[in-house]
Amino acid sequence: MRKSVEFFFDVGSPAAYLAWTQLPRLAADTGATILWRPMLLGGVFKATGNNSPVAIPAKGRWLINDLKRWADRYGVPLQLPADFPLNTLTLMRGAAGIQLRQPQDLARYLEAVFNGIFAQGLPMGDPAVLAEVLSKANVDPAHLLALAADPEVKQALVATTEEAVARGVFGAPSMFVGEEMHFGQDRLEFVAAALLS
Repeated sequence: MRKSVEFFFDVGSPAAYLAWTQLPRLAADTGATILWRPMLLGGVFKATGNNSPVAIPAKGRWLINDLKRWADRYGVPLQLPADFPLNTLTLMRGAAGIQLRQPQDLARYLEAVFNGIFAQGLPMGDPAVLAEVLSKANVDPAHLLALAADPEVKQALVATTEEAVARGVFGAPSMFVGEEMHFGQDRLEFVAAALLS
């Protein structure tokens, strides 16, 4: 029976970006399916009393250096934007909306947004920059904003965020194989082992 990995993520997390760059290969190597689970990291933090690691200066400096080491290991670019950490509410509502209404476009959307934020270091909180990135990826910026304002889409994102918290998620990325949770992009080998067991 083919296994799956649930990937709870927020596009504002550099660790989620790094995991995203590796998941397709991991899935191919293990024969697994990826279940994309967009959640709002700010909502998770609020519900769990957690906070971004960069809120603690020494921890933030260490983490950024560590993420760069992982990016080098994976052979992928990593450039934090000047507006990091950014408010991802519109972006994550967009992800939830595209998944709900146009699931075939989710991969293209995530590629544009993750790469815009962390490969190119673009200030995606700027509406003009976001519109340009989305247009280049053949995603209509006006349609994305309409999705982000849709009550059903808003509720879908809330529901996934609440489910994540109920299942023990406290940060991103969090991955589940069955009911076993793996937190952090540096736990991908454990995810692979769980998928192969």
